[in-house]
Order: sequence, then C-alpha cells, then structure tokens
Amino acid sequence: MKNLFSVFFIALFALASAQDSKESKETANRFFYELTFKPKKDSAKLDKVVAILDITGKKSIYQDYTIPAQDSIIKIAVEEMEKTKSWKDVTKLIKMPKFAYKIVKTYPEMKEQYLDRVGMNLFGYDDDVKFNWNILSEKEKVGEYNTQKATTEFGGRKWTAWFSTDIPFQDGPYKFYGLPGLIVKIEDSEKNYSWKLSGNKKMANYEEMTYSDKINSKYGVSHNVTPTTKEKFEKAYASFKQDPLAETRQRVTPEMMSMKMPGSDVTIGEMMKKQEKIAKDFFKSNDNPIEISSQTPEKKKK
Repeated sequence: MKNLFSVFFIALFALASAQDSKESKETANRFFYELTFKPKKDSAKLDKVVAILDITGKKSIYQDYTIPAQDSIIKIAVEEMEKTKSWKDVTKLIKMPKFAYKIVKTYPEMKEQYLDRVGMNLFGYDDDVKFNWNILSEKEKVGEYNTQKATTEFGGRKWTAWFSTDIPFQDGPYKFYGLPGLIVKIEDSEKNYSWKLSGNKKMANYEEMTYSDKINSKYGVSHNVTPTTKEKFEKAYASFKQDPLAETRQRVTPEMMSMKMPGSDVTIGEMMKKQEKIAKDFFKSNDNPIEISSQTPEKKKK
C-alpha cells in the first residue's frame, strides 16, 4: 500500500537526477507462493496475492509480488512523465499491493530483519524469531512435491506446515524457517492465512532492488534503512494509519495545495485528498494481522 504513496511523492518531490545502479548482480532462486488470507477477522471473505521468496547464497527476501510484477508498467509511466514533464496518475494503471513490507533472513544464522516504510522513511528492525517445530511422520503430496508435516505456534496462532527435503533450503514464506527442507505449504488452524508454493525459477542476473525501489531512490525517497525497534515501528505505523499524509502536509505549502499537477487539471490538494481516502479505506478493510500477539515463539528445545 505504502509503495503507491512513494509513487505519489515522486510526482511532488522530484529532487535528484538519475543515478546508475551499482548493485551487484547474482544468481537467485525465486519461489512463488499463492497467499490466501482473510483481510477482516469478522468476515468469511478471502483474498489472494502472489508472494515471492528470493534465496541467494547469503540471504532470502520475502515480499508481496504485486509491485515487482508491475515494474514494466511503472517504468513506462515514469519514463513518459519524465519525457513530457507532465504528471500521470500511476494508481489508475497498477494494482494495489496488500503488503508493503519485506522480510530479510541472513544465512546461515537466520537473523531476521523486518523492513517497511512509514511515509517516505524506510525503517528496519531485527526480529529474533525462533520456532519450536514438532515434526510428524505424516507425509503428503502437495502439488508436485513430496512433503512431510510439522506444527508450531507463532504470533498467537497454531500453524501446520508441509515441507519438502527435495528442496534443500531450510526456509519458507514470511518469517517461517527452520525445517529440514523448504516449506511448501503452511496455514494457521483457522485458515486466516495460507501459503502454498506455486512455482519457482532460477534468476541468473538477480537484482535485489526493483525498478520501483530505484525510481524512488532517484527522486528522493530514501532507500537507506533507519534502524528502529519493533515497538517504535508499531507506534509510528499506528500514527501513520491515523493520518497517512501527515508527513506530506509538512512539505506542501498552502499555495501548493491549489496548484495543478503538471499537465493535469487535478490540484495537489485534490490528489492528496484522494490518496488519504484510498489509504483509510484500505486500513479499514484490512484488520486481521498475521500475528495477533507479539509473543515470541518458544526457543527450540535442545
């Protein structure tokens, strides 16, 4: 969701010139998961997104695939805006992401970092998550994969996972890891959240930063991570939900509010009002977090 605010900020605050990416390229294994979830805890309605887990030799990165999948669309729109010096409402061209965060697990110690934006600031905090898995003898074919069953408790929910030793990565979607093979399927007991592996591919020239990440950096939306704690992040995020455009208002003068977006009849004030409504509607319709408690899982018994 907050990725789209970055696109909006680009139109308002084009601050920097193009920079060549110096990011080194490497090989990665990309695993696609179909995530089925219940956005509202008091509703039977289910929603679906595709999430990705990118695994390199040094780490893995989990994120919603919605924005990376639309990189080419965003690239065309941004290049047109740069060429014509006029504003284009990118929100009308692309699908809204439901989850804006990334979860990075560093190998081999599996140190987890949670990354997410609040306004124009990218925050990151270390999340010391360890799982007490109960590996069972039950086996099952999940799609094309031979899997084995395991259970655990995490974030106030009971989870059942199916992992495959045929895929030699002790990793999985979201924060899950620690089984002797990749997690192919995992869901909580009430089926609020369910991930199922739907495909994978080898990426020879993998880049961690998407085009959206790069264009945000180009136009002043910093990609530098501001270290914080989970408690401080959750407090900042709660304030953001209450007033999603608070930071933007600090940058926009009263005179600017009546100015029209370049090449458009829409004023900056009207666009901000629209963005605020989109954000508040989104938060109202999504109130069922994956973790319903901040209780840390029991450390694995020796």
